[in-house]
Amino acid sequence: MHSAPFIRSRFLIVAALAASALAFTGGCKSTPAPSAANAGGEIASDDATLAARVKSALVADPELKALPMSVATYRGVVQLSGYVNSEGQIQKALAVTRGVPGVQSVSNDLHIRPQ
Repeated sequence: MHSAPFIRSRFLIVAALAASALAFTGGCKSTPAPSAANAGGEIASDDATLAARVKSALVADPELKALPMSVATYRGVVQLSGYVNSEGQIQKALAVTRGVPGVQSVSNDLHIRPQ
C-alpha cells in the first residue's frame, strides 16, 4: 500500500490540476455581444416590433388601411413607401407613423397614384 504522505501529495497534485483547468475554462464562458441598444439605438428585433406597431397603427386608421404601403425600419427610422390617392393621405400616414412610440424619424417615399 501507499503511505499517507504519498496519497496526500497525489491528491494535492490532482486538485491543483483541476483548479487550474476550471480557471482556464471559466474564462471561456460565452457572453452576449454588445447590442445596439447598449449604444442608445434600437436592436433588430426592436425594429421588427416597431415596424409591426406602425403597420398596426396604419391599418387601424379607416382612411389608410386599404392603401398599399410598405413599412421598413432601421434603428428607429421608419420608411414608408407605396402609393396613395392624395397629399392628405400622405400627411395622415406620416402623422400616424410619428405618433407610434419608438419612432425616431420618418422617411417618406409615398407617391400619389396617377389618375
